[in-house]
Amino acid sequence: MKFSKMNYQRIQLDELRNEATQIMNQFEAAESGAEQFEIHKKYYALKDEVATTVIIARIRHDIDTADEFYNQENDYYDEILPEIKNLETTYLKKVFESPYRNELEEKIGKVAFTNMDLKFHSIDEKILPLMKQENALTSEYANLIAGAKIDWKGEELNLSLLRKYMTDSDRAVRAMACKKYEQFFQENGEELDRIYDELVKNRTEQARILGFENYIELGYNRFNRNCYRKEEVEAFRKQIKEYFVPFATKLHIKRQERLGLNELSFIDNDVYFKDGNPAPAGTPEEIMENGRKMYHELSKETKEFIDFMMENELFDVLGRKTKKAGGYMEFLPQYNAPFVFANFNGTSGDIDVITHEMGHALQGYISGKDPIREHADITMETAEIHSMSMEFFTEPWMSLFFDEQTEDYIQSHFESCAVFIPYGCMVDEFQHRVYEKPEMTPAQRHGVWAELEKAYRPHLSYKGYPYFEKGGFWQKQLHIYELPFYYIDYCIAQICAFQYKIWMDENYKEAWESYLHLCELSASDYFVNLVEEAGLENPFKEGIVKKMVGKLEEKLN
Repeated sequence: MKFSKMNYQRIQLDELRNEATQIMNQFEAAESGAEQFEIHKKYYALKDEVATTVIIARIRHDIDTADEFYNQENDYYDEILPEIKNLETTYLKKVFESPYRNELEEKIGKVAFTNMDLKFHSIDEKILPLMKQENALTSEYANLIAGAKIDWKGEELNLSLLRKYMTDSDRAVRAMACKKYEQFFQENGEELDRIYDELVKNRTEQARILGFENYIELGYNRFNRNCYRKEEVEAFRKQIKEYFVPFATKLHIKRQERLGLNELSFIDNDVYFKDGNPAPAGTPEEIMENGRKMYHELSKETKEFIDFMMENELFDVLGRKTKKAGGYMEFLPQYNAPFVFANFNGTSGDIDVITHEMGHALQGYISGKDPIREHADITMETAEIHSMSMEFFTEPWMSLFFDEQTEDYIQSHFESCAVFIPYGCMVDEFQHRVYEKPEMTPAQRHGVWAELEKAYRPHLSYKGYPYFEKGGFWQKQLHIYELPFYYIDYCIAQICAFQYKIWMDENYKEAWESYLHLCELSASDYFVNLVEEAGLENPFKEGIVKKMVGKLEEKLN
């Protein structure tokens, strides 16, 4: 079904409670594991209906944040989603404590029960008011960012549309665009600090009510970190600092020489060639049609998938003034339909959407056919392997988008993927430092960011951009506000994606078959087991980062 034709009707909380209560009563009255599993399927159906309804409302709100109707619906779900999560937890406790648990475990897997246990330690009726407030604050941040009005030579732009000029080949244009970008954050800095300060205090209070020392453990639980915790992440970041930061610095030095500069300024940070970054040729419609051709040729699975996506208009990718910033894939379970949201702005980032978000979408499309819904409860580092690896698997078709600039694009993409890893770890360490000391003032948080910039991005100068120089750049990172502790998943996944890059250059067919297998496995096992089952090395293993840097340096040379 086309997205525009999908029916939307607000969820009524009282009706949902009644239906959920009926399912719970039936579940408790069942006299065998087989009977309970049949009732569990009713839970699947109800959960799919709720998820699909909420996601339709969220997407339509994000498409136009000025739409009054969907603004109200967005606020409504900010208010009731904690109630819905608590209702789900009440049901899952009955599943967890079932006398027929062994039979249920055979059906839905051990991972599902581990995730249930994490969920039980993540929510309680006592914190529902705080969760509602947290949702309202994240929406406040999103609306503030989406509502940016930047005057660009008489044209009104938002932050997403301004990005095109921040990577312009003319350094003077970049400087002016970056100054306007910084100006927005400087003018809204106090408000952004207030929102974040309230979020940190809110999340910390939730954690303490639930018996945690701080929000870190609670944040890990909410992301289903079911086979690694803070200690493994800290060790991973240590490896990145020791081995990957020097490698990234070498790449920055090469880029600086290529650009003919004495130092790399903030205005040069996303520019890879003196005459500008490779830009995709053609209109957005032509880009999408070339995307269809690419996926038709890649495999029979991707052919079926892209036709389904395009025939059902499961995209909204054009940048607009009142559209939410960023890009994502959401999955509509009732329709087994992924939806890709993005903000095209005429840069190579438009192609990254067609590869990155479509990697997420393909995995959702494949795993959505699995009747065991728990298998779709994928952890984020696994999800990001699908997206980041797809960026590499589609490289043989980049000439469709970049013509004679194809090699430049592939080079800049390789470099940007590599230098992202230190930045992603910096975001993660920043959040750990913040939630370990939630009493920090906004100024102290800015100081922490400025300190981490020197450790993870020693190449970068913010001279001439005082707000960012003192440590304000983090306020542009929506994950810090909306999805705390998500960002490290990108880094873990990128190490795995680079393994696929090396593998596909040696044997593309074999690497692609492994990738499809990983998509099919979905969340049927723990992350560390999934990657090994797919033929990859565990990114947490001691020495893996050093090994990867060695292989990447060989490839670079």
